Amino acid sequence: MKILVIGNRDRYEKFAPGELEKRGKGIVFCKRGAADGELLAAGGDAEIILADAIAPVSRGLIEKMPGLKMVHSEGVAYDKIDLQAAAERGVFVCNNKGCNAAAVAEQAILLMLAFLRKAVAGDREVRAGRQIQMKERAMVEGIAELGGCTAGLIGFGDIAKATAARLRAFGCDILYYTPRQKPKETEEEFGVRYAALGELAALSDIVSIHASVTPETAGMINADFLGRMKPSAFVVNTARGEIVDNLALREALIAGKIAGAAFDTLYPEPTPADHPLIDLPGDCKDRVIFAPHLGGITTGSFMRAHKNIWQNVGRVERGEKPVNIVNAGIPS
Repeated sequence: MKILVIGNRDRYEKFAPGELEKRGKGIVFCKRGAADGELLAAGGDAEIILADAIAPVSRGLIEKMPGLKMVHSEGVAYDKIDLQAAAERGVFVCNNKGCNAAAVAEQAILLMLAFLRKAVAGDREVRAGRQIQMKERAMVEGIAELGGCTAGLIGFGDIAKATAARLRAFGCDILYYTPRQKPKETEEEFGVRYAALGELAALSDIVSIHASVTPETAGMINADFLGRMKPSAFVVNTARGEIVDNLALREALIAGKIAGAAFDTLYPEPTPADHPLIDLPGDCKDRVIFAPHLGGITTGSFMRAHKNIWQNVGRVERGEKPVNIVNAGIPS
């Protein structure tokens, strides 16, 4: 089978060298962001697309690849793939469900602790020779311990569950919101309590986002949600930037309606220097922490992801059904 990869060849050489060697010219690479015409010229006759998690796979591309059988995200996200177009063509869309759960959960905890312990500002102040001044100021302003916080998780999939397990070890009170409440056994296993979205906003000291991007979740962290939060609370986003209304959060930060925010993901990516959550005035800058979307890209995550990808490629080659199918309407 011919395979079109939309993404970085270096990752495939590192994590799947044997597959590249075995397939030779049967696998072609195009950079993320390549136009559909370029993709079709390179791999229009491919039967499988392996796509960077933030690379678009459009209806136009899917409809013009007559032999296409599967589109596989290199990561967990699949919101850039036209699921409906794939379903109409009988094309499987698959992801690497759960492969980065532990890694992203660690990143979420890192951002929570970095915010609570003023890690970024503290590093800067020590380098500037103002260690004692900051320490004395922090003693008066107060530092909350993570174990004393109520954490509200939006979404309760693999990553949220891994985050809950780690928060539980700190001693946190943990709330979660999903459109449908989870079974009581699941709640007891992870030590979490269900809350409606507005209730979670009002009760949480930390709001941690772990939902997928859908029409229902896009922009859900909006002015109404932020207005329900405590002024002392903050937002952590290790999911997708589209879930946050950037301008509403900017206004909430400037007005002091919430204490701050910590991001592993922003919309759009690449993120410009004049982004409304980066180009903030005055002391707002010290109340926001950024990471360059590193949460899910650990070596372990990529090893697990590429193992799953190539197992699914093998299943399709053998005429079997792949695992982790995310688009509805595909026959069994």
